[in-house]
Amino acid sequence: MTAIRPQHVDAVPLADLVAGLDVSGGTESEVSIRDISVDSRDVTADTLWVALPGASTHGARFSTSALASGAPAILTDPEGADLVGSVDVPVCVSEDLRRDMGVIAARVFANPAERLRMLGVTGTNGKTTTVALLEFALTASGQRVGTIGTIGFRMAGQELPSARSTVTTPESPDLQALLAVMLEGGADAVALEVSSHAMALHRAAGMVLDVAGFLNLGMDHLDFHGDQERYFEAKAALFTPEHTRAAVCWVDDAHGARIAERARAAGLAVVTVGTGDDVDVRLSDFTPVPPLGGAAMLRLHGQEMPVQIALPGLHNMIDAVMALAMAEVVGVPAEQALAGLRSAQVPGRMQLLDLGDDAPSVIVDFAHTPQAVTATLDALAQSFDHIITVLGCGGDRDREKRPLMGAAAAKHSHLLVVTDDNPRTEDPASIRAAMLAGTAQARGDVAEVAGRRAAIEHALGRAGAGSVVAILGKGHERGQQVGREVLDFDDAVEARRAWLQKTEGKPG
Repeated sequence: MTAIRPQHVDAVPLADLVAGLDVSGGTESEVSIRDISVDSRDVTADTLWVALPGASTHGARFSTSALASGAPAILTDPEGADLVGSVDVPVCVSEDLRRDMGVIAARVFANPAERLRMLGVTGTNGKTTTVALLEFALTASGQRVGTIGTIGFRMAGQELPSARSTVTTPESPDLQALLAVMLEGGADAVALEVSSHAMALHRAAGMVLDVAGFLNLGMDHLDFHGDQERYFEAKAALFTPEHTRAAVCWVDDAHGARIAERARAAGLAVVTVGTGDDVDVRLSDFTPVPPLGGAAMLRLHGQEMPVQIALPGLHNMIDAVMALAMAEVVGVPAEQALAGLRSAQVPGRMQLLDLGDDAPSVIVDFAHTPQAVTATLDALAQSFDHIITVLGCGGDRDREKRPLMGAAAAKHSHLLVVTDDNPRTEDPASIRAAMLAGTAQARGDVAEVAGRRAAIEHALGRAGAGSVVAILGKGHERGQQVGREVLDFDDAVEARRAWLQKTEGKPG
């Protein structure tokens, strides 16, 4: 499967693509471009190939392959230019390669974001849910909506199959191409997740959002950013005139309040959302609606109105209200947005599995930070008296949060089954040991079960009809990374298989 591209792209002179940028080379070229790629395997005779520096090697070392595929020009940094050496095609050299790549990618595809309503969401937890809720809210107003994020790419409710260049926010060439595809498909608006990696690596360069939403800041990705303040600054960079025209901020989070203040000082339109009396959109009186829903009151423009969703927990209600506030910024009446939110569901986010009569309730959710685990289990505790949690932590990153994840799950579970997530190149047992170190104050039992399949079987084996089994951490993912391999693995599929095996004695 290759990267997704629009069907119709006009050729753009290379000189026009680099005009006004601090890029040397290419300004006198007569070459024209119809595509841009960072992958030498995707190069054709009209593709501007971008040689990026990588973690282990510089992309410029693949220049022979790109040129053999017909690359008519190369964009790289000074180090890459030295590695490419003397070649028969223009070599454009940028001192700010990723930022310039984003601007050039937008130009290649005729600046699609300028012809779409663009809504971006950032935050440690809740981005995927909020983007999905935006899809429902905007669709209820009659708009055709594209979505871009962790669970994939969708257009008007249909999945767009594509190879991915990143987990959450695509690299700028793929992102701009995807926006062009959605525009070709008749999209009116696009809602996308904007990760901290995307901001640090300038994947959103070359476009300005109509509105950006900030949800929260927890502990995540510190292996990449180094510390919490740099992590915050990466997200805060979205709320500048370079990237958005308006900001919607959940200000009960102190980081959201900081961003709102900065955005206002920068001249952006700002909408504050929270539970205090001095916010623009006030959320109050949250009430669980069993088995997995919630209701609350909303004060908007001085009027009180009820809001109801089919997702459990205050954290999902916050995401819904943020989606409503963002939709209103781009012209969707609150009444229409509320109608769309009422029945919204999100794959892999509080996904309820139907295992049949007399089965325990089983929830699959992506919760993979201490804050998200706490919020998810708190929400389930409002509807269930007995909670069994299956949880692991990923390898090769964020070691500091492992005992905190274990502590959060142990505090809110009657049984915690500590197991494996994506161990990657680490020893799974050492990851589990770090999680177990945080479970000293466990509410109930804690079991260590190696192997995620065995852990799901163990949890369902100890569950009764009144239990809820929360399988956390992977959500929508359909693979498990063990070593350098990605093995087929889907929590929902495994839970159904394990229950069938338990109740009917059939292998999955």
